[in-house]
Amino acid sequence: MKIAIRREPIEGERRVAATPAAVAQYVAAGYAVTVQKGAGIAAGYPDAAYAEAGAELAASIPLSKVDVLAHVRPLDRETIGTLPKGAITVGFASPASELDGVQALADRGVTAFSLELIPRISRAQSMDALTSQALVAGYRCVLEASMRFPRFLPLFMTAAGTIPPARVLVLGAGVAGLQAIATAKRLGAKVSAYDVRSASADEVQSMGGTFIHLDLDAAADAAGGYAKELAADRADRQRELLAPYVADADIIITTAAIPGRPAPRLVTASMVKGMAAGSIIVDLAAETGGNVEGATPGEDVQVPVDGGHVTIVGMKDAASTMPYDASRLLGQNIANLVALMTRDGALVPDFDDEVVAGACLTHEGAVRHEPTAAALADRKGGK
Repeated sequence: MKIAIRREPIEGERRVAATPAAVAQYVAAGYAVTVQKGAGIAAGYPDAAYAEAGAELAASIPLSKVDVLAHVRPLDRETIGTLPKGAITVGFASPASELDGVQALADRGVTAFSLELIPRISRAQSMDALTSQALVAGYRCVLEASMRFPRFLPLFMTAAGTIPPARVLVLGAGVAGLQAIATAKRLGAKVSAYDVRSASADEVQSMGGTFIHLDLDAAADAAGGYAKELAADRADRQRELLAPYVADADIIITTAAIPGRPAPRLVTASMVKGMAAGSIIVDLAAETGGNVEGATPGEDVQVPVDGGHVTIVGMKDAASTMPYDASRLLGQNIANLVALMTRDGALVPDFDDEVVAGACLTHEGAVRHEPTAAALADRKGGK
């Protein structure tokens, strides 16, 4: 059975769906692996390493002959239309925002496994690509902030005087937020954090941060450890209570997300105006609507304030900015999912397995993920 790894066609994407280590794992399991030449170059993995791991190198991937396609980004319609009926794909699919692509996968008869749908259970942790890539993104956000911040992050006591530590505020304490807390602490900053989920306080404190308790009288815990959207009046109250903490921060990292929905607005333009000149905000949720009003994906936006400006950094392709380790983690996530479904050198999904069934987006012409199927039906009904 043939597994194909190609260069990601989306401009700016530097990750690759399999590293040479993952290829070696596939070959040992009995797969034939074809890697497009240059597929791993941007991530730091040369063609020679793939050949040494047992892959066949090809100038291009004949998609019409592929059994299994491992990928990073959601597949475009052209790629989907070239895959043979019965082909299997494994990668990110963004089902909530890529409904046309999901329908195309179903219409083509492709069995697609979406990494976003991996169940959040202990047995599936080694396949949880959302978590692994969020770890990379949370780390990177702090580095991006520190490179723009005009001051030191740690406390320094010198003969010329004492330099106080930077005050970092992290909004959203999921995997990315917790990694941001840990990274800022390692750099010597004074870190506080907030999350609407009830379980977050202990997690924040375990990373060395100070948890901010807001008197919202509302919990927003959803399935899988995610947050659910607050009612409008509670969201307004949340922003009101956060305003003084935002004004006091030197650096803000926002990571709050709600699966399948636009990112919650945590920081308004008026709150940004209340910050000191030179302050930095890094919005990891910029691509999904932004936690910060005015954030633009891939751009630095400077907001004028007294004495200078506040910089809002709209993160884009955060994990792709550290492609070597992001690919190392992602490639292993994909390889572990493939291994779960492998029988005698072939990928044979067992839909009685809750991980396999949960991760399956399309199969035999049907959309198996119920929320996505419902969204497609609603859209069709609205026409």
